[in-house]
Amino acid sequence: MTFYDGIYPFYPETITPFIFNLKLLTVILVFLVAAATFIVVLPGIRGKARLFWMFRMTLSLFIGTVIVAVNFTSDWAAASVKANTTYKSFSSAFVSAEVGLHVGLSGINVTLKGDPLEQLNETIDYNEEFSWTDVLDKDYTDALERGLPNPILYIAEKFTLDSPCGLYYLYRYSGRYASATMWTAFCCWLVANILFSLPVILYAGYMMVATGTFIFFSLASFATIQNIPACSFTIGTASFQISFSISFWLSLATGVLCFLIGAVVVILDILMPEKMRETFNMDVDDSDEDSYLSEGYMNTAFLDEVTTLPPVRLIEVKRSEKL
Repeated sequence: MTFYDGIYPFYPETITPFIFNLKLLTVILVFLVAAATFIVVLPGIRGKARLFWMFRMTLSLFIGTVIVAVNFTSDWAAASVKANTTYKSFSSAFVSAEVGLHVGLSGINVTLKGDPLEQLNETIDYNEEFSWTDVLDKDYTDALERGLPNPILYIAEKFTLDSPCGLYYLYRYSGRYASATMWTAFCCWLVANILFSLPVILYAGYMMVATGTFIFFSLASFATIQNIPACSFTIGTASFQISFSISFWLSLATGVLCFLIGAVVVILDILMPEKMRETFNMDVDDSDEDSYLSEGYMNTAFLDEVTTLPPVRLIEVKRSEKL
């Protein structure tokens, strides 16, 4: 055992846990760059339009970020439990750890964190990803070859094709349809933002309602996992069941927000269309523009000279100006 630095001899590879989803990081960076761009443009807008424009952009970026980011998060559903459990195969050693399961639209993450972190002369801190992209059995086989701890293998086995729980098909296909409708909501969000910059505010409101509607469809697709008997997960003497988590509730809140924004815009556009067009196409406050134009300098000596000219001479000046 000491030859492999604490890893059992039949496990030739060192263990590299999944650290962070690079796709999610890319989405966050893209929207941060977009937000920074709007902040740079902001000083060029004068008057009340600046605050209204900043509010619109911030709210719109928040909605767009949520719609895209939840496609790559791993916490649509989650569960965790603290238990004393066997650590690895062919060993009677027990560890005290917190085991967690995080389900996303594209796969699952299984975590194992020791309590305390240092046990059995090693650091127990795992975060392993199993994706739906390929058959999860392949990832499970790789996990067996790498010699991952028993709790991680136990949970991953529940999502294999041969598992009697049938979780693989349920979560994979519900996640696939949820992701498809969420991307449709993103397309509606893009169209709504384009229409808000045009004098067709009513249709922009309709597209915001459509955005919220497709988000609700996505949530309904993922919620079908509750239609079958729950599969019990038992770690040591403790057990847990999966329930909806942060991404699900955040998507629900975003869908309600989109629906309310769209409904308010549609109602106000029907009641006061001219006011809505003036509000959404307002670039510069009128009072500020008038005060800006009122400031200036005039050559009064030139005006006095023109007014003192005789009528004939004044006509000649006007003719020369026309030429």
